[in-house]
Amino acid sequence: MSGEQKAKAHAEQAKGKAEEAVGRAVGNDRMVAEGRADQAKGDARQAKEKTKDALRH
Repeated sequence: MSGEQKAKAHAEQAKGKAEEAVGRAVGNDRMVAEGRADQAKGDARQAKEKTKDALRH
């Protein structure tokens, strides 16, 4: 997995977790949903890169 893409994936996941936690704390369902969406984007990016790495070897 390229370092840049790995960093982006982790950043999206961390941002999503933080946004979800803040949303839960203030009772904002939309923020919780956006946080989950960011986490899903990070997970998808990470899965894509892992697949590319597996195919290279």
